[in-house]
Amino acid sequence: MAKFSIEEKISAVLEYIDGDDGVNTIARKIGVNYALFQDWIKQYKLHGEKAFEKRYTNYSVDFKLDVSKFMNETGTSNKETAAIFNIPSPPTILKWRKAFEEGGIDALKPKKKGRPFMSEKSQKKTKKTPDKGSVEELQEEIYRLKMENAYLKKLNALVQEREKLQNKKK
Repeated sequence: MAKFSIEEKISAVLEYIDGDDGVNTIARKIGVNYALFQDWIKQYKLHGEKAFEKRYTNYSVDFKLDVSKFMNETGTSNKETAAIFNIPSPPTILKWRKAFEEGGIDALKPKKKGRPFMSEKSQKKTKKTPDKGSVEELQEEIYRLKMENAYLKKLNALVQEREKLQNKKK
């Protein structure tokens, strides 16, 4: 799907509003899905030319809760709510609602993006070795010995299997 500039979107919406052509006709003419074109029209009617401006926004927790509360009270769809609150992507609202249902208000708080600093990464990787004779150290040794035992049993079974095959060939 082709990307459209702000000017192209505005001119298409104005052509619909001022002209006699329908949504489907103009949508086909510019090469866009009619449902998306309807969203453009709703956004333009609610917010004017600002609806199509690029925005990189971090939404506050209060805003996310207000949007969710509005949807619950009015029964509007994700698309309608996104148009009303000028949110560029309707699935964003669905993500907010799922996060709220699963994790509460804390899940709506913005999270740090990107890679952590090297110092943080190296601190996480350093494994604290248990003290000699401690319960943790003994448990680790038991686990290691069990794994070694299982490995040796499997190796022995494979050797015996190989010997049986060689005896059958003779």
